[in-house]
Amino acid sequence: MGKKTDHIENSDKYKGLSVKKGSNNVKTTDETSIKNFLKNKKNIKSVKYYVNGILNKNITILSQAITLIESKLPEQQNKAQQIIEACLPYSGKSIRIGVTGVPGVGKSSFIESLGTNLIKQKNKIAVLAIDPSSEISKGSILGDKTRMETLSAQKDAFIRPSPAAGSLGGVAKKTREIIILCEAAGFNIILIETVGVGQSETAVKSMVDFFLLLMLSGAGDELQGIKRGIMEMADLIAITKADGNNKKKAELAKAQYKNALHLFPKTKSGWTPDVLTCSSLTNYNISEVWNKIINYVNYTKQNNYFYDNRNKQIKYWLQESINNSLKNIFYNNDNIKHKFKELEEAAANNKISPFKAADILIKLFNQTK
Repeated sequence: MGKKTDHIENSDKYKGLSVKKGSNNVKTTDETSIKNFLKNKKNIKSVKYYVNGILNKNITILSQAITLIESKLPEQQNKAQQIIEACLPYSGKSIRIGVTGVPGVGKSSFIESLGTNLIKQKNKIAVLAIDPSSEISKGSILGDKTRMETLSAQKDAFIRPSPAAGSLGGVAKKTREIIILCEAAGFNIILIETVGVGQSETAVKSMVDFFLLLMLSGAGDELQGIKRGIMEMADLIAITKADGNNKKKAELAKAQYKNALHLFPKTKSGWTPDVLTCSSLTNYNISEVWNKIINYVNYTKQNNYFYDNRNKQIKYWLQESINNSLKNIFYNNDNIKHKFKELEEAAANNKISPFKAADILIKLFNQTK
């Protein structure tokens, strides 16, 4: 069991880091544990310590560095950024795959099946599983990541659950930075599993090379409202649980989705998205899904879309980082904090419009810079 714990969180190896038990007795960290770990100065090593550990493929040190990145403590942010900067030259050599789909579609089971097959082919797999966040503790609340028991037991697999913390589309804010560290640690395939809430999956698309959408057969018309937008972003659609009595329904769903894809505009990559059926239970067509991903990567590298897309993503995250930083600077300004509550209450009581209140706050901020 210890081996599985090492590759899921390695939290038991953090000196001074308290842990709580999740399902299957696998230990997982919450935000309180992380804060306690970070507050203990003995646990915070030098930038060189973390970088050397990551480059030497030390999973424990990689996990500790990720904990620094995920910290909201201001005093740790500078060190985290220095670690990322030092690892940046060693990143970028992986295939980044986003895996999304509605809850219950079998994302974790699919990732375990695919990841286990890929490790047999001498690949190193990092799974960044984005959990919903508890509104109370702000920590991850799903235990289903611990169901990847076969994959987590592999020495070439690293599974890291991260709380979404209310970020758009269920994507943790720090996921892109964590990708850099995982690549520097030698993981050549990065799988990003999202919550699958069906909204704003552009956040996933903006950090991966390939976007895989998992679908259920016979899920019902209630999902139609979220399908089109995500389907237009998908590079491949896989109908899961195509086994037993469900196989015929999966094949029918495949034909329906293929017909729907013909109605969508041509993709920017020039790639024609396809639809496959698969089963994580029987391993049916899992290798074919991977073949499609490899074909896509080769195709987009030949027409340079692969590299152009990554450059666009870098620019996108530069803008996002600036926006987030400016937002934090604004709301953490002492004068703004004091005035904000006053104007917020006035706006709530219809004494001032929210637009006028915002204008006053921005002008106040400009005066106090």
